Amino acid sequence: MDSHVVGATQPALIEQTLGQALTVAAETYGDREAVVSVHQAARLSYRELNAQANAFGAGLLALGLEPGDRVGIWAPNCVEWTVVQFATAKAGLILVNINPAYRLFELEYALNKAGCRALVLAESFKSSKYFDMIRKLAPELDQCEPGKFDSEKLPALEMVIGFADSLPKGFVDYAALPDMAGDSDKARIDAFESSLNPHDAINIQFTSGTTGLPKGATLTHFNILNNAYFVGEQIRLTPEDRMAIPVPLYHCFGMVMGTLGSLTHGSTMVYPSPVFEPEATMQAVQDERCTALYGVPTMFVAELSLENFADFDVSTLRTGIMAGAPCPVEIMNRVIEDMNMHEVTIAYGMTETSPVSFQSSVDDTIERRVNTIGQVLPHVEVKIVDEDDNIVPCGETGELCTKGYSVMPGYWNDDEKTRECLRDGWIYTGDLATIDEDGYGNIVGRLKDMVIRGGENLYPREIEEFLYTHDDIEEVEVFGVPDEKFGEELCAWIRVHEGSALTEQDVRDFCDGRISHFKVPRYIRFVDEFPMTVTGKVQKFEMRDTMIDELGLKEASTA
Repeated sequence: MDSHVVGATQPALIEQTLGQALTVAAETYGDREAVVSVHQAARLSYRELNAQANAFGAGLLALGLEPGDRVGIWAPNCVEWTVVQFATAKAGLILVNINPAYRLFELEYALNKAGCRALVLAESFKSSKYFDMIRKLAPELDQCEPGKFDSEKLPALEMVIGFADSLPKGFVDYAALPDMAGDSDKARIDAFESSLNPHDAINIQFTSGTTGLPKGATLTHFNILNNAYFVGEQIRLTPEDRMAIPVPLYHCFGMVMGTLGSLTHGSTMVYPSPVFEPEATMQAVQDERCTALYGVPTMFVAELSLENFADFDVSTLRTGIMAGAPCPVEIMNRVIEDMNMHEVTIAYGMTETSPVSFQSSVDDTIERRVNTIGQVLPHVEVKIVDEDDNIVPCGETGELCTKGYSVMPGYWNDDEKTRECLRDGWIYTGDLATIDEDGYGNIVGRLKDMVIRGGENLYPREIEEFLYTHDDIEEVEVFGVPDEKFGEELCAWIRVHEGSALTEQDVRDFCDGRISHFKVPRYIRFVDEFPMTVTGKVQKFEMRDTMIDELGLKEASTA
C-alpha cells in the first residue's frame, strides 16, 4: 500500500468571496457577537462587522485604490485588523500581512516586494513605534498631504493610514475613512458583491522561513475560505461557540483558522490581548466563557506553567487546535486533562496550503490525537515521495506533497521560488512525514532539519519526544551542528522546570542505554528561552549559529 491519500469529496467546496461570506453571516447571525477584543473593550456583532467592512472598503476606494492593489497591515491583534481584512476583501484589494515584529529592513522589503500602494498601521507594538519607524523609512511623509506622497525608498507606497488618537502629518485618519466615501464608492462595494471572483488573489503572507528573504505566499478567497470552513468542521464549531484567538492575526492560524473559521460557522472571535500573554488568555477564556482555544505548543506550555493556572475557570472549554509546530506528547496530555479540552485537535499545514492539510478529529482516540497529525482534509490530496519523486510505501519516511483547492497560486512576484516548490499542481513542503495504513500522518522532521551523523539519518523530533519523558525537562529543541569527523553532531537546548538542578551528565545518564548512542546529543545547553518567530515557531537556525560561534565549529568539507 502506497503513501497516497485523497480526502472526501463532500461537502462541496464553497464558491464565495470573503465579502459574500460576511454578508451571508450578517444576514444569518445578525446581532450575535462576531468579534470581542478584550483589551480594547470592543464588541461587534456580525451585522456591525459587515457594516464597518462595507464602510471602510468604500473609504479605501475613495482614496483612489483599485481592485488588485495591495494594502499592507502592520498591527497586533485588534478589531481594526479584522475590519481591514474584510474591508479589503469587499473592495477587491489584496491584503498584505506585515509581521508585527518586523524592523525597518524587513518592512521596506515586504512593502516593496508586494508593491503596496497603502499601509494601514497601529501606533506601536511593544518596543516598536510604528509611526516613528515608517516616518524614518519615508521621511517624505512629514512634507506631504495625507494620501499623496512620493517616497524614495518605498516607490509604490502612496498613502499611510494610521489608527490612533492623534496622527503625524501626512497620515490618513483610519477613523475618517467611512466619511470619505461617496455614493459612487458605496455603489462599487455593493456591485463587487457579485462581480468579484472567488479565485482572485486576496491575501499575501510572507513566510517566516529560516533562511533567505521571506517569500510572499499569495492566497485566494477560495483558498482560505474553504480551508477555514473545513478546519472549523473538524472541531464541530457552531454559532454557540466562542473562540479564544491568542495567535497572531497576521498569520494563517489567526486570520484563516481563527477569524474565518469563526465566520463560516457563526462563532465568536475573542482576542485576549494585542500579543500573546498567557495570563490574559486564561482570563479571557474564563470571563468570555470560551469554548475553544487556539495556540502553538509553546503557548499552551506558558498557560499551563502559570503559577495561578488552577485559579482560572476553564470548565467551558471543550475544543481547540494545536498547530504551528510539533506537539510533545506530554503537553498534549496536559491540555486534554488540565484544560478540559477533551476534543482538542492537532492540525498540520503551511502558509502555502492556506494552511491546513491534515487534522485530527474529535472522534479520534486520544492515542491518535496525541501521536499523529490526523487524516487529510476533504478535497485535499497528499503523497509521500522519496528523493526520486517516487511514492513510498505506507510507513516509510519521505517528503510530504500536497495538492488541491488549498494550494496557493504561487509566491508574489517570484516565479523562480514558485517553480522550486510547485510542480504539476503539487506543492513540495520540505517536511518529512509518514502515512500509516489508516491514512494518519505523522511529521518526523524537516528535510533541512534532518541530521546526518556519520551516515546515520537522525530526526530531531524523535529525540525531543524521548527527552520530554524526563520529569525535569519543560521544553527541549534538538538540532544539528557541524562536525569535522561525523559531518554533523546533535545539540540539545533544554529548559527545565523551576527548581530543577538537572545537569548535562544527568541528561546523558538518562539517555544511556535507552536510545542509540548516536542519538545522544553531544552538546547540551540549559537555557531560559528559545529564539522564536512572533507565531511561536522556534528558530533552530539561530540556535545553530549560536553554537557554531560559541564552540568555534567548522562545516565538514565535502567532495
